Order: sequence, then C-alpha cells, then structure tokens
Amino acid sequence: MTTATTPPPAGALGLDAGGTQTRWARVDDLGEVQAEGHEPGLSGLQLASAAGREHIAATLRAIAAQAGAVGAVVAGVTGFDAAQQPALRALVAAAFAVDEAGVRLLSDIELACRAAFAPGAGHVVYAGTGAIAAHLDAAGTLHRAGGRGVLIDDAGGGHWIATRALRMVWRAEDEAPGAWRSSPMAQRVFGHIGGSDWAHTRQWAYGATRGELGTLALAVAAAADEDPAALALLQAAGSELARLARALLGRCGALPLALGGRVFDLHPAVENALRAALPTGTAVHRLTTPPHHAAARLAAHRTLP
Repeated sequence: MTTATTPPPAGALGLDAGGTQTRWARVDDLGEVQAEGHEPGLSGLQLASAAGREHIAATLRAIAAQAGAVGAVVAGVTGFDAAQQPALRALVAAAFAVDEAGVRLLSDIELACRAAFAPGAGHVVYAGTGAIAAHLDAAGTLHRAGGRGVLIDDAGGGHWIATRALRMVWRAEDEAPGAWRSSPMAQRVFGHIGGSDWAHTRQWAYGATRGELGTLALAVAAAADEDPAALALLQAAGSELARLARALLGRCGALPLALGGRVFDLHPAVENALRAALPTGTAVHRLTTPPHHAAARLAAHRTLP
C-alpha cells in the first residue's frame, strides 16, 4: 500500500535583506509576482547576539504572515557569509515552515549580480546603507571591491553620506554657533533628527541602527538643489562609487556596469558624478530587475546550486 504524501506548497519566496529594509516577493511556479512588500532591515551580523537573532526571526515571521505558504525560499542577506549558513537557514526554515533543503542563502551583492547579468557578463555597483561593487564570474566565483562595513569604508553609501553631513554641520557649529540657520543642509538634517541642539544629534545618532542612520542621506539629497555643500557631498559619493567600479573594471575586464541601491535614487548628482569618473565608453545602466524579484524567481526555478 502506498502512503500519500502532501505536495509542497505552490509558490516561492525571495528576500533581499539590507541594513534599511528587507524586501520580499512571492511568485507562482511560473515566476510571476503574486505579492510583495517590505519589513525592517536585517543583517547576517545580527546572528552573533540573542537580540539580533530574535530580530531576524521576528522580521521573517512578519513576512511569512503576509506571504503565506511557500515551497522554497531564496534570500540575499547583507553581512552574510558561509559560516552563518546553518543558523540562518534554520531561522528561515522555521519562519516559513519549509524544509531546510528548500532554503538557499547568499549575500545580497551576489543576489544583485544574479539579478543584473548572467555570470561573467558584467559588474554591479550597489549602494544602499553601505556600498560595494562585485563581479560574479562564469564559474560562479564572486569578486568584490569595497563593502567593508561602515567602520572601515563603505564610502559612497547612505551611512557614509549621513555621517559626513553630520560632521560638516557640527564642524560649522564649532566655528560659528548658530551657523545651521543659514545652511539648507543643516536645516534639513536637524529637521530629520528632530532638533538643532547637540543633545538631539547625540541621542539620535548614537541610538540609531546602521540603516536608520543611513536614512539621513535623504535629508542631504533634499537640500542638494539649494545648498552647494549638500550637492558636493552627493557628487563625492558618486566619485567614491566610481572608484569601486574602476577597481573591478581593471581586475575583471571592461564589461557593462549595472547600478543598484537606493543611493542612486537620492539625486541625479550621484550617478552623474559616477559616470564622469568612469573610463570613456563604459556601458552603464540601472539594475532593472529588483533583487527580491530575482530571488523569488531563483527559488521558483531552483536554478541556484
């Protein structure tokens, strides 16, 4: 007598987890998006603490409550490395009630590369809270430049823009208290923080997560059309991102370049400065497939190794 088995749920889920947001999409077995949304950001680095693991688990449960039952999950996660695979896979499997064999994990930048090009066909510069460039070669090996974290570099990312804006504002205050009143960028920064005195900045900046602090880049962008200092800061971010691109163009070949991440949506000055600092003839385009959509389609088609 044959025992009937329950088929796995139809549909698959993709996650793109960054420092600011975790974006998710559910697709059907043909890869068509059925639902999508976002929850707070998460990072593989949070696996190191009990509070961090609970944050990851809570975020995944919130997504599962909206996405419903799925048969497989692919997740691209910032701060992720292979040593974290068992712990994170167990959390994902538990949240979505799937077998661990149905969970595939990779870094967020590898996911972005797979969303942009076939392996070996191009480079990606991705700038969100942090900043990194990467090339996934034909053999599936990931080559990277930058993405060292905010304590070391991540130049050109949202956190980098935010901390430099704060530095500029408070150095001006050191030299001339009240200077913020004549600075559109300082006014926008203090409006975002909720006050113009040092106590407000200290409480906000030192209490914020990496992703929350990076949202201050929005205030810089809002001031860029009326404040030369804000515009120059965004142009500097673009130049820093171009440096990452040039590193990979030199190491891995003169291939097309795809740009992804929310920093490129802040203001045209970022992308314009990047393009101006690249070798003549470099083909550049925006990443057109959202990484969370790409992850869901990878899960549906089981195309990851």
